[in-house]
Amino acid sequence: MQANSSEDQPTGWIDAGGKRHAAADGQVRIVSLVPSLTELLFDLGVGDRVVGRTGFCVHPREALRIVPKVGGTKDVKLDRIRELAPTHVLVNMDENRRETVDELAAFVPHIVVTHPNTPQDNLDLFALLGGVFGAEGAAARLADDLRAALAEAAALRATLADERVLYLIWREPWMTIARDTYIAATLEAVGWRTLPAVEGGETGAARYPAFDWDAPWLASVDRVLLSTEPYPFRESHVDEVGRLAARPALLVDGEMVSWYGSRAATGLRWLCALRRQLTGRAVR
Repeated sequence: MQANSSEDQPTGWIDAGGKRHAAADGQVRIVSLVPSLTELLFDLGVGDRVVGRTGFCVHPREALRIVPKVGGTKDVKLDRIRELAPTHVLVNMDENRRETVDELAAFVPHIVVTHPNTPQDNLDLFALLGGVFGAEGAAARLADDLRAALAEAAALRATLADERVLYLIWREPWMTIARDTYIAATLEAVGWRTLPAVEGGETGAARYPAFDWDAPWLASVDRVLLSTEPYPFRESHVDEVGRLAARPALLVDGEMVSWYGSRAATGLRWLCALRRQLTGRAVR
């Protein structure tokens, strides 16, 4: 979000950690430790400044082939990042470890912290990265597209009854999501209200709770959604889950539900199309 630009106010953009960032100047070298943000940087038109990324940063696939990897989102190779000499490192409160961020701050000039919790939060994310990296025009276009997708989701929800869903992200132990996560907010935008009705707070395992198939709240679930990430659920798991839950079960593209940034609008439209497709017919 851009601050007041009057002479008596500081200018810049404030990140999710509360730090103010000025517009980047000189030779900008970005390391992204978040797959969604890596994709966003390229869609903002600043991909040529990305000098490092995680092994999970896979979009845009062809462009990223020449960008060095610096480990994973949790197991970051600090020495490799130091060698790349970035001016900016992009991190996320959910996806990266606080300890890693603290260590990076010792030698990286600018750490940009993100933490979108709803699809609407991407509007501030676009403004932040678009402003810092001089891509305001592209950021505005992404924002307009997201607003249109949010309107489409709201219109759909007005015509279809809400469903209560269980969204699976892991197996053995079985794990799902709390309601104050980005995934839950994205699903709710199209009328899929997640169960269990718990909130997990800012960070920690409570945001992604484990459960047993005899939990009382399961009786209220209308449909089970199996995400293709982080656990690689496949069609072979759908029948198993359908039997365990005694409810309709469906495999869904995890990237479309959980990736924020420039994927948010695409994901909302994909979910709207899926809900329309499911209307009036059963899914095994």
